[in-house]
Amino acid sequence: MNRLRVMAITGASAGVGRAIAHRFAREGWRIGLVARDVGALEAVAREVRELGGSAVVAAADVADPTALFAAAEAIAKPFGGIDVWVNDAMVTMFAPVWQMTPEEFRRITEVTYLGQVHGTMAALRHMRPHDRGHIIQIGSALAYRGIPLQSAYCGAKHAIRGFTDAVRTELLHEGSAIRLTIMELPAVNTPQFDWARTRMPRQPRPVAPVFQPEVIARAVFEAVRQPRREVWIGTSTLKVILGNMLLPAFLDRYLAKVAFKGQETAQPVGSDRADNLMTPVASLHRTRGRFGKEAGDHAVVTSGGVARIAPVLIGGCVALVAGMLAASTAQGRGSKQAFVRRTVRDR
Repeated sequence: MNRLRVMAITGASAGVGRAIAHRFAREGWRIGLVARDVGALEAVAREVRELGGSAVVAAADVADPTALFAAAEAIAKPFGGIDVWVNDAMVTMFAPVWQMTPEEFRRITEVTYLGQVHGTMAALRHMRPHDRGHIIQIGSALAYRGIPLQSAYCGAKHAIRGFTDAVRTELLHEGSAIRLTIMELPAVNTPQFDWARTRMPRQPRPVAPVFQPEVIARAVFEAVRQPRREVWIGTSTLKVILGNMLLPAFLDRYLAKVAFKGQETAQPVGSDRADNLMTPVASLHRTRGRFGKEAGDHAVVTSGGVARIAPVLIGGCVALVAGMLAASTAQGRGSKQAFVRRTVRDR
């Protein structure tokens, strides 16, 4: 990490991508910034230079492979290659699937899933000839457990896991030195909740607990320093993953009860609300969202196989189930017993 290296970041204009750019700029990295909004990228480029890094702006929609391949070339040419590629671009929508159009579902899939496919292809074009490089996939705990109101996003995150596993085996078969890491994130305080399309009556919010984007940026920095196959960020991510492994039917019913209200604030959605599903919302590009008062600055970061972290996971799962049962008890002893009986029967 002592020599100057080159990183490309998709979704670099806001949120986690912008925080990652800041973190690596402090180490003097040369950074290629990819997103749709040129003006927002230029602002990030200025921040990168002020922090001690170098920056190239390469505007592109990751859903367009030709544009993304051109962006990769625009980054690699002046910097002499690409050492690390971070696939971070995403869009989402808050609505039951029956309130979504096929075009909306397709757009989320094209950006959030196919954007990572296109980014991986672009990175490999520059890494394979030199047999070196590191691709970071920004994933989510929702890659293991879908939740209501974000079916397209959850489906895309699930798909990223399968795609990444397949590509990793292809590189291993080839004897390649290129590394792939997937980062499974908790809820993060980014602007996405201000500009995601929604058909909910009230403004969307992240499911608690929430973390600042700088927490993710630090974890990415460490993953580049010490490559790992997969990284889970936050105890909430650990609980979700193990809880879904052990009690999927229980989580189905639990999330059906709590995850609708858990993704809404008390503030009504205004008729003038803009969203970034199809085009950028220029005025909202920033690193953090509006949930800073509840967002944590530190999180447990776990890497490695499930076997090596089993004690932590089991403890987290016990705490998760205990919390759910306690919540159910508050609604009445009889309803809780019926709920548990149905869950056990379904298993």
